[in-house]
Amino acid sequence: MEEMVRLQKVIAERGLCSRRKAEQLIVDGKVKVNGEVTTTLGTKIPANAKIEIEGIDEKEVKESKKTFVLNKPLGVVSSAHDDRNRPIVTDYFTNEGIRVYPVGRLDINTAGCLLVTNDGELAQLVTHPSSHMNKSYIVTVKGYIPDEALKKLHDGVELQDGMTAPAKILIGKRNKEVSIFKIIIHEGRNRQVRRMCEAVGYKVKSLYRESVGPITCIGLSRGEYRQLSQEEVDEIKSICKENKKKNVIPNYKKKSA
Repeated sequence: MEEMVRLQKVIAERGLCSRRKAEQLIVDGKVKVNGEVTTTLGTKIPANAKIEIEGIDEKEVKESKKTFVLNKPLGVVSSAHDDRNRPIVTDYFTNEGIRVYPVGRLDINTAGCLLVTNDGELAQLVTHPSSHMNKSYIVTVKGYIPDEALKKLHDGVELQDGMTAPAKILIGKRNKEVSIFKIIIHEGRNRQVRRMCEAVGYKVKSLYRESVGPITCIGLSRGEYRQLSQEEVDEIKSICKENKKKNVIPNYKKKSA
């Protein structure tokens, strides 16, 4: 059975305008669905229905949307502004001629993969808890981290804001001086990986985000970025929508750490 979605929600998710503006356009009789004018708020339509809005060209709107992946350096704030005048991620995009903003968080002391966009639909999908978008980090801690601590990270640890979901752990290097491992999570809590490690008794020395979903920083030096292809953007949105639709939650509980 085809999924039916409120008209104003479909308009907003396609990035044509805000949901509030969409509601006003519907009431004003400026919206057509499959060729028919619709003026009733709350009307449900197929998610792939043809929508026409007076004064808005969907093709032009889609073409104006841009998403980038930035290899964020250390010391840069993941924000479009900062009251303390610290470097911000949007400083790197001044030559693009568009207003962009970061998708989610990457704290000032963490480097690596950060999506930056002017596509509201993509930002909302990636950051929404129901999307369960995987994020992969390379973690370095001081000393030898034992299997017991790694298992706790894998199974989930209790933080001030609740129990974390199971994570995937891949061991890289361990010796008495340093331990390096990869952790893959699908939650988006503030400083989550650092707090998880502290909860099992280990302070993070360095943290690098390797990927967000299927997007990596391969080939990018710190401070460099590239624009995502339309195929990459569509893939990100598809993953988020499918996870949300099917309520798919990565189950790392069954996988060995």
